Amino acid sequence: METEFTPLWSLGGGVLIGLAATLLMATLGRIMGATGILAGALMPPSKSEFAWRAAVLAGMISGPLVIFALSGAMPVVQIPVSISMLTLGGLVVGVGVTFASGCTSGHGVCGMARLSPRSLVATSTFMLFTGATVFAVRHLWGG
Repeated sequence: METEFTPLWSLGGGVLIGLAATLLMATLGRIMGATGILAGALMPPSKSEFAWRAAVLAGMISGPLVIFALSGAMPVVQIPVSISMLTLGGLVVGVGVTFASGCTSGHGVCGMARLSPRSLVATSTFMLFTGATVFAVRHLWGG
């Protein structure tokens, strides 16, 4: 499995994520954690809570259309694992999000920017286990 190196697209995506997180904090005083936004959209405490969460989710989902408008081609997504492995991975991430009280966007983008000690520990843990997983899949299991 080869990973394509796309520094300009990655930089652009990072800038947009940072800008969106900053605007959400500046306008609504809310942290842009993707799992918290999704959970709150599925079970909103009020109509106003649903509205901004739905808008953020619509922006996340429409990203490929923006890429298409800019480049003339839809992004190519290749998933080299089975549906059962995707399901297992989703369950593991769900458990991790629950124990960490947030996800990579909430802790890694917003929490680190606020110098949150809890986010520093959570993000360090995410990165450590991500590196270990990539090493195991690519070098030990031959993926």
